[in-house]
Amino acid sequence: MGVENVALPKDREPTLRVVPMPADANSSGDIFGGWVMSQVDIAGSIPAIRLARGRVATVAVNSFVFRQPVMVGDIVSLYAGVVKVGRTSITVSVEVYAQRNPVKEECVKVTEATLTYVAVDKERRPRVVSVQQ
Repeated sequence: MGVENVALPKDREPTLRVVPMPADANSSGDIFGGWVMSQVDIAGSIPAIRLARGRVATVAVNSFVFRQPVMVGDIVSLYAGVVKVGRTSITVSVEVYAQRNPVKEECVKVTEATLTYVAVDKERRPRVVSVQQ
């Protein structure tokens, strides 16, 4: 598994940017996959909440691919965008990049995922997503 140095997307701002700490790492020094998954869920929920104009609930992780490990001290940038809108659901794609090694900076794509959220009302029941033009 070769590491390909890539550039962060220049055409958009990251939805979320975070730096993992030692408490987020396993005994080998790699960041827990569950930590990465939770950051992806947070980032994915942001465009879903904006589009739904309110509360959403994660109902499916459609795909999740770990391409490279995330390490303590990486600057992790998550880019999320809506790819499909249903009657009550919103599907979001999330790409995750890690910037590391400040002396000779490198950037690698570490994860990509697709999640589905459902817009919910105050009683946490599904509600219709009304997309305003």
